[in-house]
Amino acid sequence: MFNRFFSRRKALRAGVAAAAATVALAACDVPVGGGGGGPSINARAPVPVALLVPYGTENASEVNLARSLENAARLAIADLDGVEIDLKVYATAGSPEQAATVAREAVADGARILLGPVFSAAANAAGVAVAPRGINVLSFSNNTAIAGGNVFVLGNTFENTARRVVSYLASLGNRSVLVAYPQSQVGTVGRDAVVQAIATTGSQNAGTFSYEPSQTGVINAVPEIAGAVRASGATAIVLADDTTGGVPLLSQLLLENGVDPTETQFVGLTRWDQPAATLELPGLQGGLFALPDPALTSLFQDRYVAAFGAQPHPIAGLAYDGIAAIGALVKSQQGQALTTSALTQGAGFAGVSGTFRLRADGTNERALAVARIVDRSVTIVSPAQRSFGLEGGS
Repeated sequence: MFNRFFSRRKALRAGVAAAAATVALAACDVPVGGGGGGPSINARAPVPVALLVPYGTENASEVNLARSLENAARLAIADLDGVEIDLKVYATAGSPEQAATVAREAVADGARILLGPVFSAAANAAGVAVAPRGINVLSFSNNTAIAGGNVFVLGNTFENTARRVVSYLASLGNRSVLVAYPQSQVGTVGRDAVVQAIATTGSQNAGTFSYEPSQTGVINAVPEIAGAVRASGATAIVLADDTTGGVPLLSQLLLENGVDPTETQFVGLTRWDQPAATLELPGLQGGLFALPDPALTSLFQDRYVAAFGAQPHPIAGLAYDGIAAIGALVKSQQGQALTTSALTQGAGFAGVSGTFRLRADGTNERALAVARIVDRSVTIVSPAQRSFGLEGGS
């Protein structure tokens, strides 16, 4: 998933769905191991899991987010086969201090793993609070700055998206890549992710150019960016911004300043199909971006609507993934299911938005499809991988 860090003002847009008709998520077969950072459990009894979500605020959107995450978690519990989860919900109020308090309370109540919180500061605080007890935290954040130790991020990251789109560009022969990004923390992280992906694929860094995150800032920066594209011969330009920020104006002004998208591929680091009106923008026609498997996303959304009578929040599937991964590991790894070594088993999981796995450094890898905007609609040009070690396809 590949938008801004989860903060109180912006949540990651992420798809969710299921593999197979039951939308079940399964761990690949791995040998039962011991230790590895995390508590042992009694796999024959209900597994105590704490869900930390932003109930308790006066912000209606955050309450709706909390409800959607809880609903998705309970949908996952109902889908489990042969594993029982004892889920208790704790209200963080979107606050790091409250998150730390309820995290300690949850462990005192018997929780063997925490699912959530959403916002990165709250997730970090919860992780610090329960680290002395050896409890792992599967947060809904996509901010890799908080990952590590006992904290894992489930949200899709800029690193995932950058790696996917830059690898796809390289497969087409587009190896000279320029990056344009806003002068902000999020913009800097996006730039760094693309630069790292360029180096990993052996492509050429054609330059990085920043702009003040405002209309005036974009207008002032475009002549320099367009000139750099022509001077460097860049075959692709990654816009490390989002569709509610500089992407619409930047893409249009690049066109007007002589950057030909048939010669220099426009590429997004965030979803260019959200909101849907973005697909109408002239500057983004032919543009590439990454997203979770659309078929799986649609499947999950349909099941959620059937169960709860409303559309799920865009990140609700992260709660489904977390619960279902726990259930799958309990089934395969028994008493050591919630240790770090079990959570980070290399084969990963078939998640509700596609294949994913957790890394020992607390980050994740998620399978993404690559899409192109064609005639103001989304066309998948490279499907999401179904197992790790493949760039795409089934």
